[in-house]
Order: sequence, then structure tokens, then C-alpha cells
Amino acid sequence: MNEWMPMEFWNEDTQEFKTRPLVLQISRNLTAFMTFLIELIREVLLGGLETIVAFTSWDWIDKNPWAELPGLPWTIVAAGFAILSYKLSGKGLALFAGLTMVYISVFGQWKPSMQTLSFILVAAPLSFIFGLSLGIAAFKSRRVEKALYPILLVMQTMPQYAVLVPALVLFGVGDHAAVIITMVVAVPPMILLTLLGLRAIPPEVIEAGRMSGCNNWQLMFKVLIPTARRDILIGVNQVIMVCFSMAVISAFIGAKGLGFNLLLALNQLNIGLALEAGLCISLIAILLDKMSLAWANKQVDYFGNLNFFQRNKNLFFFSLTFVLGILLAYFGSIYFKGEYNYLFEIPHNKGISTADFWNKGVDWIFDTFFIYIKAFNTWLIQDVLQPMRALYLRMPAVATLVLVVGAGYLIGGIRSALVVCGLTLFIALSPWWDRALVTTYMATFGVIVSCTIGFTVGTLCFQNKNSAKFMLGVCDIFQTFPSFVYLIPVMMLFGITDTSVLIAVIVYATIPATRYTIEGLRSVPLGLHDAATMSGVNKFQRLTKIEFPLAFPHMMLGLNQTIVFALFMVIIGAFIGTEDLGQYILKALSDKNGAGIGLTLGICVAFIGLIFDNLIRTWVEKRKKHLGIA
Repeated sequence: MNEWMPMEFWNEDTQEFKTRPLVLQISRNLTAFMTFLIELIREVLLGGLETIVAFTSWDWIDKNPWAELPGLPWTIVAAGFAILSYKLSGKGLALFAGLTMVYISVFGQWKPSMQTLSFILVAAPLSFIFGLSLGIAAFKSRRVEKALYPILLVMQTMPQYAVLVPALVLFGVGDHAAVIITMVVAVPPMILLTLLGLRAIPPEVIEAGRMSGCNNWQLMFKVLIPTARRDILIGVNQVIMVCFSMAVISAFIGAKGLGFNLLLALNQLNIGLALEAGLCISLIAILLDKMSLAWANKQVDYFGNLNFFQRNKNLFFFSLTFVLGILLAYFGSIYFKGEYNYLFEIPHNKGISTADFWNKGVDWIFDTFFIYIKAFNTWLIQDVLQPMRALYLRMPAVATLVLVVGAGYLIGGIRSALVVCGLTLFIALSPWWDRALVTTYMATFGVIVSCTIGFTVGTLCFQNKNSAKFMLGVCDIFQTFPSFVYLIPVMMLFGITDTSVLIAVIVYATIPATRYTIEGLRSVPLGLHDAATMSGVNKFQRLTKIEFPLAFPHMMLGLNQTIVFALFMVIIGAFIGTEDLGQYILKALSDKNGAGIGLTLGICVAFIGLIFDNLIRTWVEKRKKHLGIA
């Protein structure tokens, strides 16, 4: 690919023309632009001089050393997040934002956190712009929608690090490549939610806009997008979450920040350091998640008669805190003279650390319960996992194809049968059919256990509003926690076995099963609860006869997400020695000629997810029509 269409390009460094393939030149220009944006934001937050050099030269910097960007003290950034959170959602979110920033700074994670945040602040806005533009194009043109739809489906179920291989080939390693590959993963949910929001606009709104004399541009940006604002901003929320999920995976191609620190802790089997870095990622992700949702739900008061100070009071407060932050940092430079200025930035080796506590805790569990852990591990592998694995591997490909196509026909008719047949044939005709069966066996076991736990816990928590709220908060934390963190403690307790991967899969995949169970039961209208009570049914009868049947389609969508989560975690389990498709994707990542193999393997995993997705969604639609809630 890097040899296609060689052309002459002017080289600024050598001041002469140089022959270079067109694809390579485009990728170089793109990476230079991304690197500039990342360095700009990073140096505003942490200080530096790369951005100044980009507009001047190193010689000019040598003559003008004052021109280096100093960076912002952590107190100013913390105050800025708190004030913005207060404007969006009030005191509660402002307090959480302030405590999050203080925690990150006190624990010595400020520099890697700001490196990660600078990476997010480039990837997220660009993903939003591209996703919104393609979503609008798909809304305006059925051809564009039909062309994008299969790509979006595959990207939603493809393992995220399967797309790292082509990124290495085209863009090399570093933060710039990480931003580009994050955009590839983050744009699809933005497109889907933009299209969903625009499709949901009532025809009356469109007609009213046309009757008011709007042209196409005004109709889109003055009528349709404001009307679909909530769905579009939920798309922004999803983009932010995907960007944070890529923060760790991007460390494999040289991205700096918390993800890189977490990867180092994983290599050292240091659960304490991994938890600290993972918790920082989780806290920042939850904070931005809450802020973006508050922005989506915030209503603009168009009739408020506010004076100048009331309209701009938050800007005044931030200006005041900015000045105070600068004064505090200056005072710190005098007070801590000859030492680190803790009022500007707390270095990693000077912050508080709880790593030893967590490491000793894991060691204590292993030493205390070693006999029971070993017995459980041996029983699970010998009596459950190995027979289940053998059953999957011994099933002929033709029998598997007949089973899948038959299920598709029974659930959705001939169309669904043809779809799942095509997806299964692609995997069966590839050289990795047996590895795909191993992947499916591990995901199946994880999904069965995860759904059992998730449906049970979700049902029990639904009975009390406070417990349901608490459990949803726990799901938020675990969902934003980097998936790699789950591998470290189980690997230390159970060794490099399928048990370790499957326990991590169960913990990770239980999250959507629990969440969708609670949300599904919540979606049952209160009027039906009252009608059931007046009919004399008890709680158990109401749950089994009314709430479960109505919430079941929602819970099945939770099953769909549980399967996707399980597949992702099984693939990530390749880092501790599984024998599934993930192991081959990992090998392709280290092979300079492995871009095509890595993508093909990723598509195989995506097709496994799409087979289940097609069957479940088709069944859910039929069930909704049967219940009259379609």
C-alpha cells in the first residue's frame, strides 16, 4: 500500500523535492496535523514548547526562553471542571468534579491524566464532527445509509484492537495514530445516534419548517438538529465513552497517559498500580459522562430576563479562580523553593499510593484460600470447561451451519436464515474455524453465567429504588473501568488458564445484563402495577405474569450487549495465553505484514457477534409486536 502512486513532494527539511507514494504522503500530513493538535492541548495543560516551535524555530526559542508555555496549575483545571459542572447540573456534579480532580492530583496521577485528557479532547470533537456529518448524509440519502449500515454493524462488534494493525502500517506509532484509530471506532455510534435522532423527528416539525420558508441548510441546522439535540448529545456521550475505552488499547501503539501506565502495571502483575491508573480513567470517564448527559438534558431558558452579571457569573467566577490559582502556584514556587511545587503539579513519585495495600490484599487472598482456589480451578477446567470445549470442537461444520440457519429460519424466516448463513459460511470457509469455535465456547459459558447473575441481581435490586440506583452507579463504575484491569487479579489467583479469562468475562459481561434488567423492569408502566394490585395479585405473580413478559424484550437487548461484552473480553484474554481468535489477532499485531490477517480475524469475531445480534433483535421485534409495544 505504501508503494502506490509515487509522486514528487516538496520536503521542507531538506528544501528539495522527494519521491514518495501518495498514500504515505497523505498519512504523513494527517499525522502531522494530529500531532500538532495533541501537543497544543497537552502543552496548555502541562506546559512545553513544541507548539511554539511549530510556528517559529528552535533557534528563536533559544533566543527567547520566556516563550515556553508554562502549563496550568492543577488548581485552575480542578476549579474549571467544578464551575462548568455546576453550570450544567448544580452542586452535586460540581462537588464530584472537584473531588475527582483533587484525587487525581493528590495520588500523583496528574501528568498521565492530562496526557490522556489531551488525547480525548482531540479524538472526541473530531469523531463528533465526522459522525454528525455522515449521520446527516445518511439521513438525506438512502444510498449513503445503505452503504454505511453494514460497515457500522461490523464496527460495533469488531474487537477494538483488531484495527490497530492497519493503523501501525499507515500511521506508525504514537499519539497521532492512537487518535486516528480511536476515531475509526468512535464515529459509528455517533452516526447511528444522529440518524436515530433525525429519523425520530415528527413530519409535522419538518412541514412547519418548510412552511416558515426555510431552505435546506436552515431546515437542517435551525430546525432538525435542534429538535434531535438530545439523541445527538447522547451520541457525544457514547463517543466519549468509546474514546476512554480506547485509552488503554491505544497504549499498544505508543499513546501516552494513564493507559500506558496501566499497561506497564499489567506487565509487572502489579494490581495496586493498575487499580490506581484504572480508577483515574474510570473517574474521568464518569465525570465526562455525567457532564455530557447533563448537557443533553439541560433546557435553555429563552424567556429569562437576566442582567449581564447573571448571564456571565460563571465566567467571572472562573476568572477569579484563575487568578487565585496563578497566585497559589507563585506562592508555592517560593514556599517549596528547591523542591517540587505541589501547588502547581504533584509528581507521580510524590503522591499518595495505595498500591501496596491492594497487592498485599491479593497476596493474602491467595495464601489464605489457595487450597480452595486450586480445587475450584481444577474442577471447573476438568469437569466443565474441557468437556464443553470438546463438544464445540467435535461438532461438524455442516451440523453447526444447519443449527444456526435453522434457528434463523424459525425466528425470522428465510431472510434471517440467509443472513446468518452468509455470516457463518464466511467463518467456516476461513482457516480459523476451530479457533472461532473456541472463542464461541468461552463466550457462551461467560454469557450463561453473566445473564444468570445479572438477571437475578437486577430483579432483586429493582424491588427497592435506592438499591436500583446504587446498582446502576456500580454498573457505571465497572463499565468505565478499563477491561484490562479485570485480568490482573484473576491471573494472579488462577494462573494462565481459561478460568482466569472466563471469570474476567463474567465480571465484565454481567454489567449490561444487570443494567438492562433494571431498566427493562423500570419501563413497565406504573398503571399496570396499580391494575395488578387492584386485581389482587401478590408481588411474585406481578413480577412473573406482568413485569417479566413486558420487560423481556428490553432484557433480551441486554443479552445482546452481554454477548458483545463477553466477546470483547474473550479476545482481550489473549494477553494471558488463550487459544482463540484473539491470540491470532495478537500475533498479527506484532507482524509487519499482518494487517490483512488482523482485519480478517476481527471480521470473524464481528460476524460471531452479528449472528447472535440478528437472531436476538429479530426475536425482540416479533415479541414487541406480539405484546403490542412495537
